[in-house]
Amino acid sequence: MRKNTVRKAEKIHVRKDDIVLVLTGKDAGKRGKVLMVDPRKGRVLVEDVAIVKRHTRPTRALPQGGINEKESPVASSNVMLICTKCKQPTRIGKTLVNDKQVRTCKRCKELID
Repeated sequence: MRKNTVRKAEKIHVRKDDIVLVLTGKDAGKRGKVLMVDPRKGRVLVEDVAIVKRHTRPTRALPQGGINEKESPVASSNVMLICTKCKQPTRIGKTLVNDKQVRTCKRCKELID
């Protein structure tokens, strides 16, 4: 029998409201805004990417029932941050500014946040 172990949260390179490019999967090449980040599972929810259909039965709240479409989480390793200055997909670097670590673009060396 498996114990319920708590996974350690991994460090994720993107944050909520970042614009990212999807690198792999059926939605490769799509750009979207990050809606949610789950560091425990290492996944991000990207707007209009990885759309899945959920069949719902009629309830009192939703008497119609039917097929609902919603976003599904994507692995954080499959997305790449898009720089706000150069509008290119880029890796991020960390720089100290006023004793705080900030993210920088590896292409144009500009601050991301």
